[in-house]
Amino acid sequence: MKIVTTVQEVRQQVAEWRKQGLTVGLVPTMGYLHEGHASLIDRSVSENDRTVVSDFVNPMQFGPTEDLQTYPRDIDHDAALVEAHGGDLIFHPEPSEMYHEGFSSFVDMTVLTQELCGLSRPVHFRGVCTVVTKLFNIVQPDAAYFGKKDAQQLAVIRHMVDDLNMNLRIVGCPIVREADGLAKSSRNTYLSAEERQAALVLSQSIRLGSDMVHNGTTDCAAIISAMQEHINTQPLAKIDYVKIVDAATMQPIPTLDRPALCAIAVYIGKTRLIDNFFTEDV
Repeated sequence: MKIVTTVQEVRQQVAEWRKQGLTVGLVPTMGYLHEGHASLIDRSVSENDRTVVSDFVNPMQFGPTEDLQTYPRDIDHDAALVEAHGGDLIFHPEPSEMYHEGFSSFVDMTVLTQELCGLSRPVHFRGVCTVVTKLFNIVQPDAAYFGKKDAQQLAVIRHMVDDLNMNLRIVGCPIVREADGLAKSSRNTYLSAEERQAALVLSQSIRLGSDMVHNGTTDCAAIISAMQEHINTQPLAKIDYVKIVDAATMQPIPTLDRPALCAIAVYIGKTRLIDNFFTEDV
């Protein structure tokens, strides 16, 4: 396993693999890797001859008041995890390598990005779509692997790949959770001990909503209300959104009459966390 920092190095290595007839998987990350990322690497390693992991905190997807400067970084830890799980190459560029002086091209999307996280993070998905498109162009993988915790991001990327006729397969992988249910996230490191305990209200509300669906409730408003009521029992929690949307279009729906996503975003103290479930998985 090796670490490279330039586009040229990535392309040279992938070209060598292609000459050998090898398949290539890509796991895009912002680093500070945990077991959730490891599961994506494992999936890629199992399905491809070689696996590239990008490790890049993308400034374009952070708003002016968000946590770009404080976002956790630890390339030594990341390298050890990637190597332990069989990854072959880490692409760890500086922002100047990805966005040269005068950079002025962007990939944007309508409709799918206008709900859920797109409402409170208006520049986020333009940054995601742009950097992911660049990574796809640089690596040219056969498949790319994303976690279902970022469900809207996964839907946006799938739609973008289809719209722009990109020649790769997008693979969504299940949420990985702590033993007590909290979804794995690099931002969990921001939480104090008290906040870490309070954050369990997210997975508890997800379980409450999925149980209601499992038991036959189809009224979205009733499910949302019950989940909000539970979250509001936690004094440290502040709801950004609790919504149920069409799994394909990300648009709100009143009744569970199609595949749907129930997604939540909640501030625990100053830390914004997300979680979700797909009704098809209940």
